[in-house]
Amino acid sequence: MAAVEGPTPKYECLLFDLDDTLYPLGAGINLACRKNIQDYMRDHLQIEESQIAEMCLELYRDYGTTMAGLKALGYEFDNDEFHANVHGRLPYDNLRPDPVLRILLLSIPQRKILFTNSDKVHAEEVLRRLGLEDCFEGVICFETLNPPAAPSNVLRKSQENYVIFFDDSTRNIASGKAAGFHTVIVGRSELVPGADHALESIHNIREALPEIWDGHDDWLESDADAVLASADVETAVVA
Repeated sequence: MAAVEGPTPKYECLLFDLDDTLYPLGAGINLACRKNIQDYMRDHLQIEESQIAEMCLELYRDYGTTMAGLKALGYEFDNDEFHANVHGRLPYDNLRPDPVLRILLLSIPQRKILFTNSDKVHAEEVLRRLGLEDCFEGVICFETLNPPAAPSNVLRKSQENYVIFFDDSTRNIASGKAAGFHTVIVGRSELVPGADHALESIHNIREALPEIWDGHDDWLESDADAVLASADVETAVVA
């Protein structure tokens, strides 16, 4: 007798941004990171302090990241040294384990890939602090986006399937939509250009996108449902 196949999932891969998506902006990581970048530009690259703030905005706008912009302008510095100064001094103590998010991620049957422009060390530290180390199949980070030899095919494999992309950046959401992704803006209660859904909190995935669990909702009857029900999470969803 032939095996009975389960329902085909609408999404075959979920791509998650890391910073300010898997944890709230209020954790202060973003603000500290920006300050560390500016300190590095002043102390290591000898850029005039009065020019740094505006320069950061222009580099981000034109190149996507301040680091990429500095390299494009001809500034020479060691990548590991940059990351050690920018990410190595972040207030990671502000991050706490998130058992609700862990349960949600582990219950999702599709592939889950983490995306960040930061280095692998930062990604691993954030995941460790949040208790999410084993929740993702792969991590796309600075090292995989800037390999010494052949580029990583992690993102390319993801693009072969119908990908849903979670990010807090309006710019990234627009780019994701242009690339053909189904997009979810995180940290906002209203849609932005290019977004298919808006989540005030990453914890609202189940409310906004219940189809992710179509045919795989046995977990709802487990102890996980009690944890979700008892957790004090935000509920604002725009779909």
